[in-house]
Amino acid sequence: MSSASSVLRRFGPMVYLPTILFSLGEGAVIPLIPVVATSMGADIAVAAVISAALVVGQLCGNLPAGWAVARFGERLTMIFAGIVAIAAGTAMLLASSSAVLAASVFVLGFCAAAFGLARHAYMTTRVPIEVRARALSLLGGSFRLGVFIGPFVAAGLLGIFGTETAAFWFFLACLAAMVILVTFGPDPEAAHPQAPAASDPPEDSGEAVSGSIPTIERAGVFRTMWQQRAVLGRLGLAAASLSAVRSARQVLLPLWGLSLGLDASTIALVVGVSGAIDFALFYASGQVMDRFGRLWAAMPAMLLMGAGFIALSFTHALDASVLWFGMFAAVLGVGNGLSSGILLTLGADVAPSRDPAAFLGSWRTLTDAGGAIAPLLISAVIAIASLPVAAATMGVIGLVGAAGFVRWIPRFVPVRKDADDDAAG
Repeated sequence: MSSASSVLRRFGPMVYLPTILFSLGEGAVIPLIPVVATSMGADIAVAAVISAALVVGQLCGNLPAGWAVARFGERLTMIFAGIVAIAAGTAMLLASSSAVLAASVFVLGFCAAAFGLARHAYMTTRVPIEVRARALSLLGGSFRLGVFIGPFVAAGLLGIFGTETAAFWFFLACLAAMVILVTFGPDPEAAHPQAPAASDPPEDSGEAVSGSIPTIERAGVFRTMWQQRAVLGRLGLAAASLSAVRSARQVLLPLWGLSLGLDASTIALVVGVSGAIDFALFYASGQVMDRFGRLWAAMPAMLLMGAGFIALSFTHALDASVLWFGMFAAVLGVGNGLSSGILLTLGADVAPSRDPAAFLGSWRTLTDAGGAIAPLLISAVIAIASLPVAAATMGVIGLVGAAGFVRWIPRFVPVRKDADDDAAG
């Protein structure tokens, strides 16, 4: 059996490096989209809508991406997504109106969905199950690395050149490098044939998934959704709640800091520390999942984030509210870090083993929808009640999601009887 380090090194150049390039360029331009929109005359509300077009594009792109990967393969899908993303980035660079900018951002989100699903499907079928969680946590960490570093690169380019266009040129350079690498580098699909399906879940044979494995590509995306409705409607909803709580952290922490009267630099420091803790734990999450099981990463993460939001909701009026804010931001960072890679891993675990792309398109649509709905729910609760009530609401969703994982992970995710042997390796 190959060691985890040898497996991960084998996938590095053609899996993780293109991911870092794509996310690095994307991370550099995402913070600048509202700035560019307002420079074109858009007000704050319209700028927010334009920024949200990225998430909408990802939601709309998952199902078509699942079809494309099943039909044309991961490599061709990535190349096409990269080329279209270059066109979208060029349109963003040359846009003269907010409508063109919004359309370009939407297309970029569409391409990001195709790129992410292609990598997810590839790792699902090629990585041995005994190191699957570590490999997918590292894939998630590669995305996080680019998004984490990208804004700092953009800030440096703005300082040097004094214009936002420099960041967009950097984005295009990253995309071009990614397309060249994927097009002319060694074909990972040929170098690493699909992993045997023997270790995939016969335990799910009570569901439609086992019957659809040999014909999943012919079944199509929507038929696959119907066949997999049991796992999507149960474990998938628990996964969507995790995505919602993650998204809530990104929205609620800045709003909480503003409500306490903190300045922008202090809020950025608190959010940055929370993000650094989150990023530092991404590989530890994969270790936990591979050695002890998926539930031992999902449940503590959801309990920490759910309880953290609920506890935070009681601190707003306290004398030490700023101190509590910093402490619970760190707690939420730990919880989010422990959940790194869990959505990718669970999706891979329950997907049909031979042709997972159509299922993963549905899975990623569901989880992305959870992340997209959370900010809208927070806004509605704040409008109706208050910010602390919104935090408590997301905390309750986190605890309900933890219960869902406890109920459905043992039902749908295969139990690995060789866990002790894998822990030793």
